[in-house]
Amino acid sequence: MDLFDMDSTGVSSRSLHYRILTLGRNYKKALMVLADFIALPVALWSGYALRLSEWWPSAYMVEAWWLFIATPVVGLLVFMKLGLYRAVVRFMGAQAILAVFKGVVILAVLMWASAFFFNIDKFPRSVPVNFALAALVYVGGSRLLVRNYYHWLIGHYVKKEPVLIYGAGGSGVQLSTALAGGGEYVAVGFLDDDPALWKTTVSGMPVYDPTSIGQLIQSLGVTHVLLALPSASRSERRRILERLADHSVHVKTIPSMPELVSGEALATLREVDPEDLLGREPVPPVESLLASSIEDKVVLVSGAGGSIGSEICRQVLRNQPKALVLYELSEFALYSIEQELSKAAKAEGLNVPVYALLGSVLDAERVARIIDRFGVQTIYHAAAYKHVPMVEHNVFEGVRNNALGTRVMAEAALAAGVERFVLISTDKAVRPTNVMGATKRLAELVLQGLAERDSKTVFSMVRFGNVLGSSGSVVPLFRRQIEAGGPVTVTHPDITRFFMTIPEAASLVIQAGSMAKGGDVFVLDMGEPVKIVDLARRMIQLMGYEVRTEQHPDGDIAIEFSGLRPGEKLYEELLIGADVIGTEHPKIMRAHEELLPADQLQALLVQMSDAMAQDDSHQARKLLQQAVSGFTPSSPNMDLLLKAEVPAGNLVH
Repeated sequence: MDLFDMDSTGVSSRSLHYRILTLGRNYKKALMVLADFIALPVALWSGYALRLSEWWPSAYMVEAWWLFIATPVVGLLVFMKLGLYRAVVRFMGAQAILAVFKGVVILAVLMWASAFFFNIDKFPRSVPVNFALAALVYVGGSRLLVRNYYHWLIGHYVKKEPVLIYGAGGSGVQLSTALAGGGEYVAVGFLDDDPALWKTTVSGMPVYDPTSIGQLIQSLGVTHVLLALPSASRSERRRILERLADHSVHVKTIPSMPELVSGEALATLREVDPEDLLGREPVPPVESLLASSIEDKVVLVSGAGGSIGSEICRQVLRNQPKALVLYELSEFALYSIEQELSKAAKAEGLNVPVYALLGSVLDAERVARIIDRFGVQTIYHAAAYKHVPMVEHNVFEGVRNNALGTRVMAEAALAAGVERFVLISTDKAVRPTNVMGATKRLAELVLQGLAERDSKTVFSMVRFGNVLGSSGSVVPLFRRQIEAGGPVTVTHPDITRFFMTIPEAASLVIQAGSMAKGGDVFVLDMGEPVKIVDLARRMIQLMGYEVRTEQHPDGDIAIEFSGLRPGEKLYEELLIGADVIGTEHPKIMRAHEELLPADQLQALLVQMSDAMAQDDSHQARKLLQQAVSGFTPSSPNMDLLLKAEVPAGNLVH
């Protein structure tokens, strides 16, 4: 069935309504013009009738007969000039009513002037006033009637889901008005934390105490709660979401004001951000630290197309370097970030040349040539393989790209006299249980060794945990699984992770690199660890579903535990030792950790290269264990995993 039901005779009861609503825009304009052309002379007649208390004061109207022709003609021209016919009637608000008011006042003044100029004797002075009042009712009132008719039609025939709006302020009122003109939701009330608003009415709807949400869901049949709190802090939003997550109601939100102003989000409803669930409040950056390693310098970002690398590029661009060099192995990733940065530079009027260069961090000759040719002064080394199970199955490539690639980049920087070299590391480098973490720790050891040399290049590394929205983040995976009807897969009921947003992580990396003195290991304050199963449960509930458990077998979506993946930890750490001191930034700490003597490290790297040349993954793993303190591999069926490193055709290692 389309919009309206068929009656028992088989004739659609929608016919007249439907034809009116589906008229083209030009036809609707013509109807409005015709209605006003009729309403204005009727309003003039009303002006005479009200003044003279006669139904048809012909003796007076005959003398001014030409006014009944001139008024609608002039009136239509005035209304057109005021833009009244450009307004969409069903969304008409105060601005359109003001246009009507201005128009009838202008007509009343012109009418009085015409009567005076043409010396019409039988023209009472109160007729223009009465005309203006009547015209305001006829012209403005007809539009309000049409608008209300449309909303009644939608409400009467179209099934809309009842929703509550959290926030009875200006944003909430605007949202309720917008919903009234749509066909998806109908607002039935507001929730607000301000006790002074409880039991009052805002925009024609009651304001409720948020603690009564459970009762309201039952009594009003509410399916959604829409957050109209664009200026609320993350901690406030988290408190609200914690309360709403106890009920099976779908929560959506409108974008924050900074998102709307910057153009990052449209003025539409969207799903709740994971950042809101975590409630983490980012600390404003220290602008001097952001600028000192970037402003008026040539900056190179390796792995520029990755999650962290691309965000570092965005923030580097905003701090106006002399030039920005993008170095990336993936052609598509490089193309995407280069296009984005070029568009951003043009939009913001930034005169920063951006050079997009394809290449591998293992290509020592190309890396050295690029650094020398562009006169690179600061390097942010984000290129790495980071997916734990994938690197676990590809030991050689993990070592080659993460550790040896870092050595190539760092030695080229050292030889060229680059001012600063910042390695983006990971919390998985601390007492690693997987190859990825071990190779990243080996990369840190390489930098610590180079920092011991007497050179002007300042080497540092920044270690942090998971970032929301990255290519390997669990959040988009959970959302896809929920939208598909489940189940949501979590590796272990006790697994926890640190989380941080990509922009905050990139900002802190840049600031930490500016504070480095040489060989520094910086760790970022990641806040409290998050239990992944709790995050999954909250996401299910806030998307309007119930978690299916043994106690609630009728729930919508189950959470299944798939078991720890190869090399995966139950929890992550940021420090190897306990020796850590603060810095001038409250979210950045400096750690003092052990390093390998230069000769021992060099010997291990030579042996690692030999092991890879001989396809000996057992030896490569042993060398990682010798180099990296606390590396305890935890992968199941390790023999099978190691065989994945054997070249095709070799059945025996």
